[in-house]
Amino acid sequence: MKKDYTKTIRTCFIGYIVQAIVNNFVPLLFITLQQNYSIPLSKITLLVTINFGLQLLVDMVCAGFIDKIGYKVSAVAAHVLSATGLIALTIFPDIFPDPFTGLLAAVVIYAAGGGLLEVLISPIVEACPTDNKEKAMSMLHSFYCWGQVGVVLLSTIYFAFFGLEHWKYLAVLWALIPIYNAVMFTRVPIASLDSGEHGGLSFKALVQNKLFWLLMLFMVCAGASEQSVSQWASAFAERGLGVSKTLGDLTGPMMFAIMMGTSRLIYGRYGERLNLNKFMRYSVILCIGSYLLISLSTLPVLGLIGCGICGLSVGILWPGTFSMAAANIRGGGTAMFAFLALAGDLGCSAGPTVVGIASSYFDNNLKIGILAATIFPVILIIGLLRKTGVKQLT
Repeated sequence: MKKDYTKTIRTCFIGYIVQAIVNNFVPLLFITLQQNYSIPLSKITLLVTINFGLQLLVDMVCAGFIDKIGYKVSAVAAHVLSATGLIALTIFPDIFPDPFTGLLAAVVIYAAGGGLLEVLISPIVEACPTDNKEKAMSMLHSFYCWGQVGVVLLSTIYFAFFGLEHWKYLAVLWALIPIYNAVMFTRVPIASLDSGEHGGLSFKALVQNKLFWLLMLFMVCAGASEQSVSQWASAFAERGLGVSKTLGDLTGPMMFAIMMGTSRLIYGRYGERLNLNKFMRYSVILCIGSYLLISLSTLPVLGLIGCGICGLSVGILWPGTFSMAAANIRGGGTAMFAFLALAGDLGCSAGPTVVGIASSYFDNNLKIGILAATIFPVILIIGLLRKTGVKQLT
């Protein structure tokens, strides 16, 4: 009997929403956590560093055990960890002698879940027997954007009606989504990623593949091109529109996420009619233009428009590189997707770091920092134009 993988793909879409929840909910509570538990803001913001740092670690080590215990068990575990960490946020700070230690323990739990999701979800979708894998992959990654928008918007509405003091109830409500999806993953079929005539590549064969390292570079540049602007979108919104921090978060990061999700949705809907290589090249050129608009324009509102254009332009870069890797390196398996996720996360860290360092040398001028970070999309467009060893994808 032929298996129906439609529910599998839908469950993976929700998996990326879960990842958006664990990455974007706690930053909305920074000031509240600082005030409630008398924790210095410098320590509170360290929670984000720990979150992404642990996800990087999971990216590095999970390739060795996911294939052994299976994708289904790993996917369920990832959702259970995500839900447990979110619920622990409401309990641990009150039962640990040091509230910050309790918060940190909760973050470690859901970060482990988030890291697993990042490595698992893309290869599960890639393994599903669909007609257009590039289309499915782009649709998948768009759900992270819609999840980010939903977390910011719905949390803001909740706080407006019920107050920040009731944030713990909202954390539990968000935890219901990974709980539901954990149950769903026990019921849907999951195909084997390495099945077929190509077999699976050994780790040695993978790292000796020159194309693999080129695609790793693409992922670093994709992550950096995205986060170099996304990290500062709120600041541009505040300066460009002269609005409050709350409205700045809504018009900055949320607009960036909406535009990025729109780009992925467009390719997800019409991907079979488009050439992926060309779509990515045009997107990177548009990305470079948005960086220049942000960094060289004299009107702050143009910088805000540039942020939106940047979100639209970077949407395809991450899922597009995943699709290129799957199409060109047959049998790469879990290890390939894990290392690509690691490279993307390194780019997500490197981009904002370059912006920060360059800005600090010019009296904290963010425009100069963004201009310096233009190096990432420039490197990416050079690689795409050369496209050494990368076959054309239609």
